[in-house]
Amino acid sequence: MKAEEAIRAGIGKLQKELELYPGLWEVFGQCFMNTIETTVRQTTEDTFIITGDICAMWLRDSTAQVLHYLRFADNEAVAQMIEGLISRQADCVLRDPYANAFNKEPSDYKPYDDTPRASDWVWERKYEIDSLCYPLWLAEKYYDKTGRTEFLNEKFAQSMRRIVEVLRKEQCHEKSTYRFERTNCPPGDTLTNGGKGEPVAYTGMTWSGFRPSDDACKYGYLIPSNLFAVRALKSAQKLAKLLGDDALAQEALKLGREIADGVEKYGVIEHPQYGKIYAYEVDGLGNVNLMDDANVPSLLSLPYLEVCGSEDEVYKNTRSFVLSADNPYYYEGRLAQGIGSPHTPEGYIWPISLCVQGMTSTDVDEMADILNILITTHAGTGFMHESFNPDEPEQYTRSWFAWANSMFGEFLFRLYEKGLLRPVLCRANEKAQREKQV
Repeated sequence: MKAEEAIRAGIGKLQKELELYPGLWEVFGQCFMNTIETTVRQTTEDTFIITGDICAMWLRDSTAQVLHYLRFADNEAVAQMIEGLISRQADCVLRDPYANAFNKEPSDYKPYDDTPRASDWVWERKYEIDSLCYPLWLAEKYYDKTGRTEFLNEKFAQSMRRIVEVLRKEQCHEKSTYRFERTNCPPGDTLTNGGKGEPVAYTGMTWSGFRPSDDACKYGYLIPSNLFAVRALKSAQKLAKLLGDDALAQEALKLGREIADGVEKYGVIEHPQYGKIYAYEVDGLGNVNLMDDANVPSLLSLPYLEVCGSEDEVYKNTRSFVLSADNPYYYEGRLAQGIGSPHTPEGYIWPISLCVQGMTSTDVDEMADILNILITTHAGTGFMHESFNPDEPEQYTRSWFAWANSMFGEFLFRLYEKGLLRPVLCRANEKAQREKQV
């Protein structure tokens, strides 16, 4: 059975329950299948996955776009598709571990005027910690699901060594040769200080030039991405042991501990209202940026990324902060409330952040509210968008953004697997009916 057929058959078991909520099954099916139907470019050698309306492959997006398919990886075609992506991601890391997005083939076309000019394999060379973390996380989760080890070859081992090497090097960013400058662009698209970014002190954490939104960091130590790096280095440790590379496993363990200690010392602050919370960014020099962004890794997403549990005290305090008006990117409108991003118009909310909020919630009412927002703000398209105006959802960005569609599918499938789908749907229906009567 082909991958697309296997996935479509696999989601069929949700149809009866999803039909309890008018129109939900159709939207779920469209979104769940969007990546495999429209963005996968698979050959006998590997798998290249475009992000949607941009023809390049992001290491972050491509991973997030297929995570909801892992549950069907007992099908050989699905397994081959994911193994092909793992192979392509390893190639990308080896070509340029500082790049965030890649071309399918070498191309001298560059959409931006960047210095230094990137390789023809590279679409964009914005260094983001999470670009190195997602491939490790995907590989471990694929192994855990299938038990297969054929993909753990020397190329993959070399890519892991390169990832650990770069994360280690960027603990001392002043010694790094990485620079990035872009001309004729908004301030968030380039790094200050001759392409080095703002000054930072040594903290044990690892430096990032850009956020997962592809916007420049205000301060170089991005806390959610550093926490994800700790989690990804656990993946590296496990995979290195499977490869018989004890030295790499030990280095991943040591580096992960150093980063975690740095976050604990510099990235946790005492807030007068919320108590101990995670900052979004720090520089080790005393400057702190308190906010959260819709893009993942985010502070809201930490349980989704398996960094901590939803009941962790610092996370709960942080969650209260980021889902409040004290977070400058938390927006409320006539039809929705949630987290947005400086990457999109002010006031616009991201379906990805809503899905993350739903997946990290422990409250059925909150999950039901999230579902009602998502199903009533897609502007009749049946797809999730990058962001939307909560007063006028017909105003949105990116009509073809596969990552957001995958996250919606993952949110609902997780509810099903936890036995929460029916109670959430019933609660959502009740709430929707009450709102109609008001």
